[in-house]
Amino acid sequence: MSDLSKAYEPQEVEKKWYAAWLEGKCFEADASSEKPAYSIVIPPPNVTGILHLGHVLNNSLQDILARRARQTGHEVLWLPGTDHAGIATQAKVERELREKEGKTRRDLGRDAFLEKVWDFKDHHGGIIIKQLKRLGCSCDWSRERFTMDEDYTKWVSHVFVDLFKKGMIYRGKRMVNWCPVSLTALSDEEVIMTPRRSKLYTMKYELADAPGEFLKIATTRPETLMGDVAVAVNPKDPRYAEYVGRKVRRPFPEAEIPVLADDHVDIEFGTGALKITPAHDKADFDIGMKHDLEIIDVLHPDGTVNCPECPDLDGLDRFVARRTAAAKLEEMGLLLEVEEYDNNVGYSERANVPIEPRISMQWFLKYPCVKEAADAVADGDIVMRPDRWRKTYAHWMDNLQDWCISRQLWWGHQIPVWYRKDKLEALTNAESLDTADLDAGDIHVGIEPPADEGNWVRDEDVMDTWFSSWLWPFATMAGVGEQNETLKKFYPTTDLVTGPDIIFFWVARMIMAGFEFADELPFKNVYFTTIIRDLKGRKMSKSLGNSPDPIDLMDKYGADGLRFGLLRIAPVGSDVRFDESQVEEGRNFANKLYNACRLRQMAGEIELPEGDEADDDEEYEVVGDARCFHLDIMAKLDELSADLERIYGEYRFGEIAQRLYEFLWSEFCDKFLEAVKGDLRDTASPAARAVTVSVFDAVMSRYLQLLHPYMPHVTEELSLRMGYMEEGEFLMNAELPEEALLEDLTAEEINEEKGKATAVYEAAGRLRNLKAEYHVASRRDVKFVIKGSPEWLAQETDVLGLLAGAGEVELDEGFDAPKGTPISLTGVGEVAMPLDGLVDVEAERVRITREIEKTSQELKRSEGKLGNASFVDRAPPEVVEQEKARLEEWRSKLAQLEEMLKGLG
Repeated sequence: MSDLSKAYEPQEVEKKWYAAWLEGKCFEADASSEKPAYSIVIPPPNVTGILHLGHVLNNSLQDILARRARQTGHEVLWLPGTDHAGIATQAKVERELREKEGKTRRDLGRDAFLEKVWDFKDHHGGIIIKQLKRLGCSCDWSRERFTMDEDYTKWVSHVFVDLFKKGMIYRGKRMVNWCPVSLTALSDEEVIMTPRRSKLYTMKYELADAPGEFLKIATTRPETLMGDVAVAVNPKDPRYAEYVGRKVRRPFPEAEIPVLADDHVDIEFGTGALKITPAHDKADFDIGMKHDLEIIDVLHPDGTVNCPECPDLDGLDRFVARRTAAAKLEEMGLLLEVEEYDNNVGYSERANVPIEPRISMQWFLKYPCVKEAADAVADGDIVMRPDRWRKTYAHWMDNLQDWCISRQLWWGHQIPVWYRKDKLEALTNAESLDTADLDAGDIHVGIEPPADEGNWVRDEDVMDTWFSSWLWPFATMAGVGEQNETLKKFYPTTDLVTGPDIIFFWVARMIMAGFEFADELPFKNVYFTTIIRDLKGRKMSKSLGNSPDPIDLMDKYGADGLRFGLLRIAPVGSDVRFDESQVEEGRNFANKLYNACRLRQMAGEIELPEGDEADDDEEYEVVGDARCFHLDIMAKLDELSADLERIYGEYRFGEIAQRLYEFLWSEFCDKFLEAVKGDLRDTASPAARAVTVSVFDAVMSRYLQLLHPYMPHVTEELSLRMGYMEEGEFLMNAELPEEALLEDLTAEEINEEKGKATAVYEAAGRLRNLKAEYHVASRRDVKFVIKGSPEWLAQETDVLGLLAGAGEVELDEGFDAPKGTPISLTGVGEVAMPLDGLVDVEAERVRITREIEKTSQELKRSEGKLGNASFVDRAPPEVVEQEKARLEEWRSKLAQLEEMLKGLG
């Protein structure tokens, strides 16, 4: 045992222990170990990202699982790494390039630009890893991976080549989601549907064969009017039956376009007549294909208007063009109405701007192993928690659409396809491209470039970032085609901890990739974390200023305080309402633990007495014969250990934190330490002190193990400083003991001693309340007399007096309480509190009588309110319920005061 300083300094302790764990290689997994495997892969954060509270929650949970698995005898691999984050990283470098050099990536060229991205990655890429280490994450950093590593890149190319040759990847011209800022296609999952207040424009198109007669049309996008090629109505809509087959005049650039019937048109939307712009709306595109309509693209990739025939619109930003087109319609007398309209607008997840539906030549993937992936979750081979996410997963799997996997970026895994130079123009303009072109020798698809590379041109696009990360569980463990020891030992992984917002982006795709390329599921359990909100229920964001920096919180409260405080308020399946006071409570909890151990250290190194000295205090000779308070706390720790094993299996992390908190604060400190405080004083017998500190050490050493996954640093520190671990050993590597502290006692014996302790604790609480009722709570000279007590209580009267704050507790079967003596029935007998010398009985009678009068008035007032039908009917329900609760409080208080007055005689 080595002395603990007066105050706990978490920053110093945490830094010291993390360095010690790294030096001791405590986190490194041994693939040759005979222990059962436990593995988990980190959801790779963006390489240029920084830690936020979502990361703290997610990675703390993973660390808890990894540390707990080590304690239960597993060989643990927690594999870390980062994602190259194609769009986000390239956007940052391009912005920096514009601001510092006034250039674009095109000015530099691909190779020079990528050099800048790698420099940017090398400069910023290690920040979040350092922050995860600061949090205490026990990842195997020797196996850290990056999605742009050479070996990982080979895996990505291999998967593309394999799927292409199987006919599951093809290139075609399709309607895609287009980001006009990032200038790239996006998958449906990268588009966030966002409620927006828009405008609905009602305009009219003149019938070509009936001048002066018009058809009313409603649209939210007048800026695309130049691309209108038809007007569609529902064939079941009687209002427009006479117009089908006729033509109307598009106002600019002027043209005659047909009116056609299509079931897709919503009769209830707008006027029921829909302008069809196939190049700029997915539904319009489908109608256009069905009716063989012309496709006119009137927008440039950056969202500006591309219509030289309308010079007053050409080149304008799409939103400026919207207002200009509306004004132009109004000038022509064709704009009838503009009204506010609430609708959902698709936003680019990364650029946070409205996307554009756009026809573009892209690479697409037909998903592999769909049935296997769907069945794995449906049949329970992969368990999702909370269970409700199974339905969400199943719905998506039942409605799969081909995945657009190409991105018009330079930072990422470049498509491994080369085109013959002499066929480049024909291949570029082709409507589609598949394995037939490979068979014809017009393209080369492979991990390596063609032998005569000079005669070929490589596809410029890169693959969607998620196309690399869907391989993460197995591609991080072995190279292409390898079956190394790490993969054999640790795949499939055990758990995955992630957010439900990427259940489609990542989770579902990993399951399909696992079956396709590793022949089995990639993990067995998926735990979905929840959104962290502020106390008002708002999502955390920089713009709202409600998102605290986790590093600042760790500087202030320590990493353990942040972890424990956050986990206590993280219920399964419910959003987390973040409150910094809970993190402060986490730090206070660490201080409470630390101070409890300091109290034990003050008792010094004491051994159990032997010989004659032991005979003087025979009941203290061994722990097995200790008093009920000792057995009670050991039994409660045994119960906690067993309960935690069950609750870990149910992934109820918040409940685990609360149980750990309640045990230390309430059971150990507030009850046990208060009960045995006398044994730690210098005046106590050596035997009593020896047994009490031995019980303290037995309980505390095991409790520190149970707490370790949640608060790893402080538990390592105290285990060493208290002498529970030898120098050079680590608590994190110590397996939990299989035997219970009281395994040699029967349940009947344990329950008997627990019953005694419970009776004393509850009686002490009642006696403290009795003192408070008679305004003598602070007096330490109060005497209690007990009648009808069990025989065993004679040994515990000192403890009862100590807990109750009494000067004396006397057992007297013949005691006849004078009239007016307060009496309480407790689990240890009838307890009287003689008032002689404590209070002026007459003055107390007067005081209580006045209190009764005041309480009666409040009771009558509350009854009057609730008896008033007007109040009950008109007041808000919560106000009525509040008044009912108040009425019950007054009734209870009045009964208590009348009982006290009666007790005074």
